[in-house]
Amino acid sequence: MRLYQGVYSEETVYSDDPVGQACRFVDEGASWLHVVDLDAARSGKPMNLAAIAAIAAEVDVPVQAGGGVRSIQTATDLAEAGVARVVIGTAAVQAPELVDEVAAQQPVAVGLDARGRDVATHGWEQGGGGDLIHLAKLFESSGVEALVVTEISRDGTMCGPDIQGLATVLASSSLPVIASGGVASLEDLQVLVGLKALSADGVSRILAGVIVGRALYEGRFSVTQALDTLAATASEGPVLT
Repeated sequence: MRLYQGVYSEETVYSDDPVGQACRFVDEGASWLHVVDLDAARSGKPMNLAAIAAIAAEVDVPVQAGGGVRSIQTATDLAEAGVARVVIGTAAVQAPELVDEVAAQQPVAVGLDARGRDVATHGWEQGGGGDLIHLAKLFESSGVEALVVTEISRDGTMCGPDIQGLATVLASSSLPVIASGGVASLEDLQVLVGLKALSADGVSRILAGVIVGRALYEGRFSVTQALDTLAATASEGPVLT
């Protein structure tokens, strides 16, 4: 299931077989899978742990999963279900100390989902969670492995990624940044892989990864085509500051 700009009433169901879909992505060459429990993100209660565990058991690549991770127990349950890295969003904003505690026992990424620079929480339904750039800097010493940055207004729209916003985050934080939201074409991937930003101390920064959803489900391109495009794209790209 995918949402449009985070609106739950605008959901689209692409498959009722998440394990089969995950296996198809892996067969096409995916080296990581990103899974979100949308029900848990909204309610704060793990709703689809069994499905996530089934995916992790069936595929031979790491699974990154988030949605409703608001306690050490939920993070532990996901790890025991086979998840290689948990993504903490709402709880990272409301209780940053939880990120430190979870990161001390298992791999963690922080999900920063924003409209502009206003970070949203509780399945993107509540705004006012804080400033995107402030939070991106806040977690630099927390032990997290990456930031997953989503521009909500572009998520599910296939209108192209928020290049300038991503560049600002890259320039502001030393953490690896994974981009999410808006990818519609192989050309979008080329732009993202070529994106560079200069940090305040002059270090050139690039994206650590890109999450693609709707464009794959709707057949705009395949995982194989995406990987071929990324491999063929020159490493040099425009620097945005």
